[in-house]
Amino acid sequence: MGSFRLYSSSTFHVNAIAVLCVVGFWISQFRCTEGFDSLLQLPQYGSPTTPLRSKRVLSLCDFGAKGDGIHNDTKALIEAWEKACSFSVKTTIVVPARNTYLIYPIYLGGPCRSKVTIRISGTITAPKDPKAWSGLNARKWLYFYEVNHLTIEGGGTINGMGHEWWSRSCKRNPKKPCRHAPTAITFHKCKNLKVKDLMLVDSQQMHMAFTNCIRVLASYLKLVAPGSSPNTDAVHISSSRSVEIKHSIFKTGDDCISIVGNSSRIMIRDISCGPGHGVSIGSLGKSKSWSNVHDVTVDGAFLFNTENGLRIKTWQGGSGFASKILFKNVLMENVSNPIIIDQYYCDSQKPCHNQTMAVKVKNISFIHIKGTSATEEAIQFTCSDDLPCEGLYLEDVQLQSCIGETTRSSCWEAYGSSFGLVDPPACFSVFDGFIKEPGISNSYSHVQSS
Repeated sequence: MGSFRLYSSSTFHVNAIAVLCVVGFWISQFRCTEGFDSLLQLPQYGSPTTPLRSKRVLSLCDFGAKGDGIHNDTKALIEAWEKACSFSVKTTIVVPARNTYLIYPIYLGGPCRSKVTIRISGTITAPKDPKAWSGLNARKWLYFYEVNHLTIEGGGTINGMGHEWWSRSCKRNPKKPCRHAPTAITFHKCKNLKVKDLMLVDSQQMHMAFTNCIRVLASYLKLVAPGSSPNTDAVHISSSRSVEIKHSIFKTGDDCISIVGNSSRIMIRDISCGPGHGVSIGSLGKSKSWSNVHDVTVDGAFLFNTENGLRIKTWQGGSGFASKILFKNVLMENVSNPIIIDQYYCDSQKPCHNQTMAVKVKNISFIHIKGTSATEEAIQFTCSDDLPCEGLYLEDVQLQSCIGETTRSSCWEAYGSSFGLVDPPACFSVFDGFIKEPGISNSYSHVQSS
């Protein structure tokens, strides 16, 4: 009996392996063919009360997507989203590898009944012709709103096909009227959001925006566009809190990261930036608006060949605060304007009028900032006459010239102090109320794990 059982068991194992190999080969032959059910799962064993499924997987192929980059696959993505959003169990939408899916402007909204993951393994591409946005909001392409516990991942690519948009930009040709252009992917009023392991290329304008979001973790991103592409910010954060951006590479034609109105508890760490316009707080206070950005930390960054380094920019006439902001452990190479606070920012074809109102800038620290400057002025603090900058702090700052010249600092209505080696030397007036390391408050919270 023992021999019989051993022989029977071995035969079963061999046959089972053979069957699995055949099934695996058969499944590999299907690519976006109708009739293949991606919900097919191996049986789950257990007690009769054990749920048969704890999660589901949907493929764009199941909804008629062609994946050839020519046919419009927008309808397939909409239907997959609606189905996934209706399930009461975790659901993953798969954008299969080796395929390219043409997606027109799309709104994907919540709330969903459970957590949804979009796994982009292939490529999602935008229409080349701006006419595809005729009658639609020209600021949006892929737009997610009011979704809780959304994850977007997969190692694939999102291509904005932005070249035609750039050629129409007034930034390239001042004689042309200034028009809106889409942000490649926008997350609006989303909570507990994760975006990871993605590449975004050639966005029409900004690559990725978080607006009115809470608890965001974005990591292992690569956002790329030519240095000459206009307004192609990599990551834009607006009216959001508890946002962490880490382990990412940004090469664009504008800010690598921009943080604007009413954002707080922002952590940026271990990023590479260049080409681009550096890391910016602002612009703030445009058109006499009120803005409040506070509790921001940039810890660990490499900036190279950027037009600016670490920058705070505000318009005259605005109001509010930019406070408790810490830049530390930053290495720069051939960076113009490495450290700059500009309270007279004016991104306009016409001169800006002098105004007395201003956004208050206070408690800003620059610690362990080293590298080379492409401009003679390595440190610039140009602050408001009526609301001077206060609580500025420099520690272990060493910025040398790329071409062997002597770097210098310039200050206007800037108050603060320095510690240790600071080169070029600080130029501001003494102020006793600085906060050495403002950073992020203890109440900062990461995105909760799934």
